[in-house]
Amino acid sequence: MKERGAGTPKRRDHGRRQEVLATVRASASPLSILDIAGRLGVHPNTVRFHLNALLENGQVEEAQPEAAGPGRPPLMFRAPAGMDPAGPRNYRLLAGILADAFASEPDPVEKATEVGRAWARRTAAPSGPARTEDGFAAQDEAIGHLMTMLDDLGFAPEHEPERRPGQIGLRHCPFLELASDRPQVICSIHLGLMQGTMAALNTPITVERLTPYAEPDLCLVHLGTAPGTPGEADDPSREGERP
Repeated sequence: MKERGAGTPKRRDHGRRQEVLATVRASASPLSILDIAGRLGVHPNTVRFHLNALLENGQVEEAQPEAAGPGRPPLMFRAPAGMDPAGPRNYRLLAGILADAFASEPDPVEKATEVGRAWARRTAAPSGPARTEDGFAAQDEAIGHLMTMLDDLGFAPEHEPERRPGQIGLRHCPFLELASDRPQVICSIHLGLMQGTMAALNTPITVERLTPYAEPDLCLVHLGTAPGTPGEADDPSREGERP
């Protein structure tokens, strides 16, 4: 016969943790471990275990105990003011709302691309790849920096110059569902992120366009070289065209 209230350990832990949190929140003054254990009718070690997790999540905080008699005062806990930092999030809903707003603009592709460029310029790492004597980031280092950015964002990039000269393959889209619904917005933001990253590096290498779903499991980034800049003769998009 199954014990009343039995379930998976993880589910039981979550339920008890919520009880500890609710008890702390409901109190007008800070509570000690013994206070909480007494109100819930559980062992103090159980309360201590859940309080440690709640402290790590920022859902409770230690409070300064009031001066009492001799001896070490007990640890006191209270709920911090403000929203629950470990509460649920719904960034996908927010992203969908913003994508719909962009899509309703007169020129959603250009606007979304520029937003991506601006974001990349603002968040570009201060220490980029090494520079040449002309002050430009070297081609290999610049492409490597772009690959790192794409990998950090979850695009699973591939750069195989011999197989795909002047191209970077993307094996994953971190915004797959949104890109399927609003490709003109989401893919344009991705393009802008890559263009802004390369512009921030001051490199002659450019990201000229993005081909979504060039294959069912692959998007292609097409690289080029800005006209009139050092390295134009080494345009990576023309590697396959050289004699």
